[in-house]
Amino acid sequence: MAGQGSRAAGRVALLWDDRLAAYDLGGDHPLAPIRVELTIALIRASGLLRNGAVEVAPGAFDEDELLRVHRPDFVDTVKRLSADATARCDDVFGLGPPDTPAFTGMHPTSMLICAASKEAARQVWEGEADHAFNPAGGLHHAMPDRAAGFCIYNDPAVAIDWLLEHGAQRVAYVDVDVHHGDGVEVAFADDPRVLTISLHESGRYLFPGTGNATDIGGAGAPGSAANVPLHPGTTGDVWLDAFDAVVDPLVRAFQPDILVTQLGCDTHATDPLAHLSLTVDDDAAIYRRLHTLAHDLCEGRWVAFGGGGYQVVDVVPRAWTLAFAEMAGVGAPIDTPMDWQELAHARTGQTPPRSFSDDPARISPELHEQARRAAAESIEAVRRLVLPRHGVPVPPVHG
Repeated sequence: MAGQGSRAAGRVALLWDDRLAAYDLGGDHPLAPIRVELTIALIRASGLLRNGAVEVAPGAFDEDELLRVHRPDFVDTVKRLSADATARCDDVFGLGPPDTPAFTGMHPTSMLICAASKEAARQVWEGEADHAFNPAGGLHHAMPDRAAGFCIYNDPAVAIDWLLEHGAQRVAYVDVDVHHGDGVEVAFADDPRVLTISLHESGRYLFPGTGNATDIGGAGAPGSAANVPLHPGTTGDVWLDAFDAVVDPLVRAFQPDILVTQLGCDTHATDPLAHLSLTVDDDAAIYRRLHTLAHDLCEGRWVAFGGGGYQVVDVVPRAWTLAFAEMAGVGAPIDTPMDWQELAHARTGQTPPRSFSDDPARISPELHEQARRAAAESIEAVRRLVLPRHGVPVPPVHG
């Protein structure tokens, strides 16, 4: 069943509330809230909030909705530490330095992120917007019973659960973050209504160490997950070839009612926490592909969240502004606006980029070939293990 509201042709929702910047894991933590604040500022400064592209505040979200995704004892611990971050915490819940330290106010702030992601889903499903983007969301590592990888509550899982409860029959979730989208995959591993696809740096080299190509979903829904692990050094051409070989045919075969995506941009060649070699130009190409899938398959229904990305000035604001520009159907300026450059420098002391484009990433021919071969192996595994379960014929490989 499709969304019940009338389609709002051309309306794009940007979810934002200044209180979302309170998701702050500490002054030296790489998940710095300034990266999202600068994204919002760049979208505004670039003139993208016009002609139906609008800012929308998070809606209502209650604890009963949260408890559909997270265990009560975990939520109770988050609430306790939210009131007193120095209180004793059992390590089983994943809250503690260095990855996901407790901080005062983390429960209401994490709830607000979930509210924003749920509202993004509601806006699109009920026809108030064609597309919606919550750049503060995308906390895809949180598990039902613990925090993990900078993520306390799993807002993508909250949004998908809301969609299923409100009539969606088939939800495709595509995660392009450099890290495996493990928390979302776990949440829906046994639900055939949800297809989770993750392209990420191989767990052999990077947190969380999961997401092998042989991981294809739970016993209750084999084929509900597809994973494409990639080798360090993977460049945009190899990454996009993997997308075209796996994501495009798989999503088309699944025929979702709505497309939900996590747009982590820590795949960038300069990201300090990972080892792939994409550029913001490659990110723009990814967003174009996702946009096409949404219109070809879902009457345009596309919900997106932020996620990882730790070049807080050079990469994240540009990448996610390009994502919103793609959603809004307008071109981003060639150069970043001067007033935004001045703001970014004043807030961070860093010299911001002047262009929305990057020079191509440069890696050795040997590393490029290693990455190409590793991607081919992952693609072949998914073609063999997952695509046939969705009725996609896979021709035999010769030679």
